[in-house]
Amino acid sequence: MKLSIKEKLGYSLGDTASHFVWDLVNFWLIFYYTDVLGISPAWSTAIAILGTIMDAVMDPIVGLWADRTNTRWGKFRPFLLFGCVPFALFAFLAFLGPDLEGNALISYILPMFIGLRVIYAIVNIPYSSLGAVMTNDSIERTGLNSYRFVAANIGQLIVSGFALYIVYYLGSYATGMDYSIMMDDSARKAFMEADATNTALVRDSYIIGFRYLVAIFGCIGIVLFLITFATTKERVAPPKRQETDLKHDFKYLFKNRPWVVLMLVGIVSFIMFAIQNISATYYFKYFLDAESKSQIFNILGTVALIIAIPMTKPLVKKFGAKQLYIVCSLRSGFFFCLLFFAGKDFVLINIFNCLGKIAYAPAISLLWTMLADAADYGDWKFQRRTTGLCLSAAVFAQKIGWSIGAALFGAIMSAVHFDANMGLQQIQDTLEIMNSIHWLFGIVPGVLYASCAIFLAFYNLDTKTLQQMKTELEQRAE
Repeated sequence: MKLSIKEKLGYSLGDTASHFVWDLVNFWLIFYYTDVLGISPAWSTAIAILGTIMDAVMDPIVGLWADRTNTRWGKFRPFLLFGCVPFALFAFLAFLGPDLEGNALISYILPMFIGLRVIYAIVNIPYSSLGAVMTNDSIERTGLNSYRFVAANIGQLIVSGFALYIVYYLGSYATGMDYSIMMDDSARKAFMEADATNTALVRDSYIIGFRYLVAIFGCIGIVLFLITFATTKERVAPPKRQETDLKHDFKYLFKNRPWVVLMLVGIVSFIMFAIQNISATYYFKYFLDAESKSQIFNILGTVALIIAIPMTKPLVKKFGAKQLYIVCSLRSGFFFCLLFFAGKDFVLINIFNCLGKIAYAPAISLLWTMLADAADYGDWKFQRRTTGLCLSAAVFAQKIGWSIGAALFGAIMSAVHFDANMGLQQIQDTLEIMNSIHWLFGIVPGVLYASCAIFLAFYNLDTKTLQQMKTELEQRAE
């Protein structure tokens, strides 16, 4: 089944909507809680951990729920229709921060944040699963996911690169502050130190700016989700003979060799992502002594992804998904390792990062395409389709990978006695700390991502098998 450009674009806007809201949480919510609302780092971390745990628990539950949903709109699209408004609403409430203090403020923030994570799972898992049932053609799925992740990265670029500036503008306008003061770190610091009332004014500017921003992005997200709902159609259905059986769903999921391989790849990949992203902040702050340049590094890397992702479909046609993924892992791993040898050369760092991102870009859409193929494999091999569970369990695995990566980074930095309170100069003078940051930024992520090729060697769905699966599943459906 060929998909129209309209349907691909409509589907892709759903991930832009997710990133408009979710990246505000990822990039700015903890900062907002600690630096604006004044919640302690310990409580902010605890809130984030509890929310993440609840999100991870919800993933397979939502996947099973979606698989058992039957409506005139399909299994997955209704979650977008009915979940988009609560998603935007809980995002706004999580940033609201009413005039409360201490335990009262925490008592408000905690359920709002957990509610946001739960609603995110309820919307995101069905959205991710939707792409697997819009077509049964693996090449078309690759093209669809290419559209999706270009749109996703555009959303991320907007949030990561411009959201804070929008907050400054909206907050300054609402409070009557001079916009230039909010834009300049040193000017803002001097302004706050001059008078206690100025500190309160800056705080109010942040609060109002974030509230307006979340409200605007949330409304845009609702519209985009509704466009996704209106322009997409579910075409791949489970076998009519399939009965609801939770035990068998999980039994055959772990007998699904392609899915198991991809789950392991997802875990390793996200360990790499976590280590690389976290270490980049430390690398620019301590190793390069150029914290502000990390923004340029992130923007250029995202732009490289946006440019390279559209190459995925023609490359899959030429080489096949498995072969392309293996090459992506090895090449991107190589370029990420070169970051280690770039040292303090900012130009070389960005060149190697962009080359690594370009090499890695096809893997972003390939992972989700191959997960959809794994759902087809379950239907073909075991006559049991669990699309929602396949994709939700993989998302769960990715969150585990991210958590492991963050924990490993923290453990390594703890082992070398890193302490942010030591002061910049003392940290830079401590060889063990600087060497650890250097290795964690380049060599470790590079080796980890290259190792994904080992797991992918056991992936058993080649082009011939995929075509056979497609033909036989279509014959069964007749």
